[in-house]
Amino acid sequence: MIRHPFDSKARILTIFIFAFFLGFTGMAQQFTLKGRVLDADTKNFIDGASVTIRGNADGELTSSGGFFELPDLLADRYVLSIRFNGYNLYEQVVKLESDLDLGDIFLVKFGAEGTGAAIQKTIRANNITSLFNERPNMIGGNMVYGIPPEPKKLVGTSYIDDKWNSASILLYRDQQLLEGFRARYNVISNMFELMEPENNLVSIMPGLRIQNIVWVDSAYKVPRYFVNGMDFKEEGAPISGFFEVLVDGELPLMRRTKVILKESNYNTALMVGERNDQLLKRNYYYYLKGKEVIEIEKNRKKFYAIFGDKAEEMESFANDNGLNHREPNHIFQLFTRYNSLFPGFSPIITQLIEDK
Repeated sequence: MIRHPFDSKARILTIFIFAFFLGFTGMAQQFTLKGRVLDADTKNFIDGASVTIRGNADGELTSSGGFFELPDLLADRYVLSIRFNGYNLYEQVVKLESDLDLGDIFLVKFGAEGTGAAIQKTIRANNITSLFNERPNMIGGNMVYGIPPEPKKLVGTSYIDDKWNSASILLYRDQQLLEGFRARYNVISNMFELMEPENNLVSIMPGLRIQNIVWVDSAYKVPRYFVNGMDFKEEGAPISGFFEVLVDGELPLMRRTKVILKESNYNTALMVGERNDQLLKRNYYYYLKGKEVIEIEKNRKKFYAIFGDKAEEMESFANDNGLNHREPNHIFQLFTRYNSLFPGFSPIITQLIEDK
């Protein structure tokens, strides 16, 4: 069959056009989005979290220290979604123009229980994406000049002391004594985290198994003595959580630390207020009478009545030394003074340690 000369030219032109568009498509750069997923409370990495781009079937699970990497993404605006069982959904708007490392991303658990009084509300970590979804008719969602505000975070700590402290632990069962561990106590969960001395592995022990614990404060190098509230009663009811014994003797002084949730009051329209949810520690002071723990009185007259027939002597001592019965450090000094009036008194600590 004889071909018309135009057929060859047409074929060459077609190949040229196809090659041009293929080359143009190949010129589109592809980028990588990566980061690391951690628990907002413990700061431990989370493996197995699902990391996806909304509207895109591709994704991966975090592994090897909570890391993830999403390759071969074109320059665009994406919504990154991270899901893990037991945690709030995390979403973040990402504008990808080059390889991007988001660094540490913190997931927040659905909720937490406090000691004594439970934290009733779920701790939520909202961000710009949720607001964007709730107000689809507003271009850009809650943006100012095209810049999305930072998502709110959960700040603060639920530990009495974030540091690991060398500890001696007495268990209820068979009065077993554990030595050589380093420990820290999570007030919200009423759990102790114990680090083994040789391999640094961390295990969790429920507070209800521990009768008392003494740890050496790593900053102040002094022992601190904690006793389980289950051995005492408050207004006739059993107590969950631990008390720190500050002064022992005829009339022991104890301190209980509670953690409360203060929710964000940020006004997005006016851009004023506190942006983040906060975990705040509050200390409460008690004296022990038999098995009953009684909160320290704020009223001056009722406070000094605690000391019975030595009430006037203690009030004179306070006046002579400029002590205020509402100040924690002054309360500590007053109870130290009172108990020193009885034979056999030996101070546990010589100064009050205030945890940050």
